[in-house]
Amino acid sequence: MAVRHRLIRKSPREVWEVLSDAARYADWVVGTSRAEPDEGQWPELGAALRYEIKFGPISLHNRTVVRRSEPPTVLELEADSGPLGTARIAMELRPWGEHTLIIFDEHPLRGAGGALHNGLLEVAQQVRNRAMLGRLARLCEGDEDPADATPERLRPRRT
Repeated sequence: MAVRHRLIRKSPREVWEVLSDAARYADWVVGTSRAEPDEGQWPELGAALRYEIKFGPISLHNRTVVRRSEPPTVLELEADSGPLGTARIAMELRPWGEHTLIIFDEHPLRGAGGALHNGLLEVAQQVRNRAMLGRLARLCEGDEDPADATPERLRPRRT
């Protein structure tokens, strides 16, 4: 189970505004491209987005459904990756002074992802979720382009 947290220097309502904007989904979810509404009004209960996730030459066409929505404090999603299975993604937004502490909890529910879940995959998921929360924080705080969320030590050197 991958649980991470991040302090975002905006109020829970301001963070919720970003989470509830379907057009910005691909800006903070690592690897996601071409997110588009599929059903309902995001992030209302039962609403869904369709999107593509790329891992090098591999492309997965996924769908995420809102399973719980309590603005501006709780958003729970079920991500369906087809043959790889589904995952539960829960975000809790807690007021932390004038800021927000976001607690992000992701774990497999069904399918191959759950059956094959192990320590190595857990580490990869933690790295991805750390980058994702960094992108979300930068997007909310307006510090920089969220697509440039790669830590300096991992960026390619420019010559």
